[in-house]
Amino acid sequence: MNGILSFARIERRHQGLVGGKALALATLMRGGITVPDGLCVTTSVYEDFIRTTGLGTRIEMEIGRLPLAQMRWEEIWDMALRIRNLFLNTAISDPLRETLASELEARFAGRPVVVRSSSPQEDRAGSSFAGLHESYVNVRGLDAILAHIRLVWASLWSDGALLYRKELGMDMRKSAMAVIVQELVAGERSGVAFSKSPDGADHAVVESVYGLNQGLVDGAIVPDRWTLDRRTGKIINHTPAVREQAMRPVDGGVTLLPLVEAERHAPPLDQGSLDRVFGMAMRLEKTFKGPQDTEWTIRGESLYLLQSRPVTTTQDSPSDGTPWSAGDKRPWYLSLKRSFDNLKVLHRRIEEELLPEMAAEARSLSKTDPAGLSDAQLIDAIETRMRIHRYWVDVYWRDFIPFAHGARLFGQVYNDLVKPEDPYAFTALLGETRMTGMERNLELRRLARMIRSDNRLRERLTSGTMQDVNEAFSTYFNAFLERYEDLTFKAVRFFKDREGLIRLLLEMAEQAEPEAAAGRPDIAALADDFVNRFPEDRREFARQLLEIGRSSYRLRDNDNIVLARIEAQLLKVVDEAKRRIGELDRVDADALTPAQAVKILSDPAAIHDIVKEQATIDEPVQHQGRPGLVPQTVDTADGDFIMRARQIIGQPAGQGLAVGKARVISAVDDLFQFKSGEILVCDSIDPNMTFVVPLAAAIVERRGGMLVHGAIVAREYGLPCVTGVADASTLIHTGDRLTVDGYLGIVTIGD
Repeated sequence: MNGILSFARIERRHQGLVGGKALALATLMRGGITVPDGLCVTTSVYEDFIRTTGLGTRIEMEIGRLPLAQMRWEEIWDMALRIRNLFLNTAISDPLRETLASELEARFAGRPVVVRSSSPQEDRAGSSFAGLHESYVNVRGLDAILAHIRLVWASLWSDGALLYRKELGMDMRKSAMAVIVQELVAGERSGVAFSKSPDGADHAVVESVYGLNQGLVDGAIVPDRWTLDRRTGKIINHTPAVREQAMRPVDGGVTLLPLVEAERHAPPLDQGSLDRVFGMAMRLEKTFKGPQDTEWTIRGESLYLLQSRPVTTTQDSPSDGTPWSAGDKRPWYLSLKRSFDNLKVLHRRIEEELLPEMAAEARSLSKTDPAGLSDAQLIDAIETRMRIHRYWVDVYWRDFIPFAHGARLFGQVYNDLVKPEDPYAFTALLGETRMTGMERNLELRRLARMIRSDNRLRERLTSGTMQDVNEAFSTYFNAFLERYEDLTFKAVRFFKDREGLIRLLLEMAEQAEPEAAAGRPDIAALADDFVNRFPEDRREFARQLLEIGRSSYRLRDNDNIVLARIEAQLLKVVDEAKRRIGELDRVDADALTPAQAVKILSDPAAIHDIVKEQATIDEPVQHQGRPGLVPQTVDTADGDFIMRARQIIGQPAGQGLAVGKARVISAVDDLFQFKSGEILVCDSIDPNMTFVVPLAAAIVERRGGMLVHGAIVAREYGLPCVTGVADASTLIHTGDRLTVDGYLGIVTIGD
């Protein structure tokens, strides 16, 4: 086994063993560029590790559950978390440890190092992978180095790396990982340099921060930025940063520390240092015969190159149909993850500004009665609310979706620290939270309890009237409607009338009062155990991370509900427009989009065009599953043989086993037909529809992931749950008898 190669021994023929990053550093070192000394743990060590431990087989099982093309990001993140946990809990064998120890201790004994990835798929002209695999700074001691080598190996299977491979059409089964272990150079100033600007302009770009480069790369620190003429190095412009912090090495890792006063008021690079960085970047471009994206640091008078890779984002990228011809997609995958400091800012902004503003906007819009508006005013109201709704949907994607990483970051930190056998043990700590949907369901339970204890009330409601019901129920019922009338599902308001809600309450009243769940974990004790595993000076970080995780977890519920209130105010004015248009009896008003409703109200003659548009649409609501659905029942030519789906596989998301009849949810009416003990089957569970979950025996969902809403709610109610079931709402029909195995992630159709 060619296990470890020093930079001095690496040659071009070793690229498959050491990866592009290590090969580039070795090439540059031989060419006279100053590079921190290091060595490479080759891909053969990785392959030996996963083969001898059986980890390779377990990884194959994980990636074989579903084709990657059918998996959403949440499902891919789940798979990545499980694989990472396998690496955390699989020890390096004694013989392999001895092989690595002799080389590592001889070269780095007592010295801090950087442990970083060097996959053979990295740093190529069309597949940079920059930022998608892990690097660790200021690692000390053999045990810590070996532990971080395993984490770098695990990052080969991170969600971002898998998504990127999917984008580029790479075969993930052929992936392997080499690891660079390199002397840490604690530079006073660090940065990146692009010998050609990533935006395609004929400029060079240099960015710099005080301290270590990790602060810039992670996005924790905004750098000073210089744009330079590529021919002369002359400064075209300088964008100074607000300089407040630097990333510095400390015991056990790195941290952000305040800058001294002199650093706050001066850019990290003077003219001489800027010229040296620019000169190095242009030299590297000539060496590698193409624009380079470099990382560097300056300690004392020495300029060190940390790494160099091809620039893959310039607008003049190849247009020959290669997967990266449309530009590097890596920035989007990187945006799925946020640093702790970025999450702290998002947390404050979401909790203190955005959610209250959304709620206030919905309340303000609700004060207008659409029935009292003229046609012109109604048109204006629709257009205004369309703009408002679009704005908040953009906010949802810009701020709320990235903040979902708060729960994921907490889960990763928890697993790295605790190393539990169950990679989802961390969700127990996140469940202690305030979800609007859960509070709503408690109110429904109270209404059902009032019906259960009052036979006369039950009789009146069963007969279809609210007249002469007791005052306490009437008051609480009306208050509930006032609080939750704005729930929506597939662009329909749930409670436009009372009948559906009353049917639901009568069904809930038939259930026995649910007992308190037995054996629930002591959340406070779990939280204390987590925090106390940190050194005392890091416990405040642990508490903040837990709070961010909990806020992120409950946001999966609350943001959708508040956004639905905005949508409901749009739907109210559109419903009024449909009512007026429907009276003309010349078009299917219920199928109109908001824009079509505006068009007809503005010009009744436009009805003819709308009728033609509607005639070309076979299915107004597009199915969200994959195209080319396999029907549940297939007849042969002679009609005497039927083949049915029998067993379908997804991701286990809620432990338990349940048997019952399926209720497939595709419209609002399906929710109000739900019966106690049925199994809820849907494309995806929206927080607005979870009021039926207390009636369910189990949940089956096409959308996958342990942190999707269906999984969160299932765990809250202790229900078996299987997510990521491809075509669940097509292969399963209402009334089918299902067996849901939440331990293995298997759904069996039929007896």
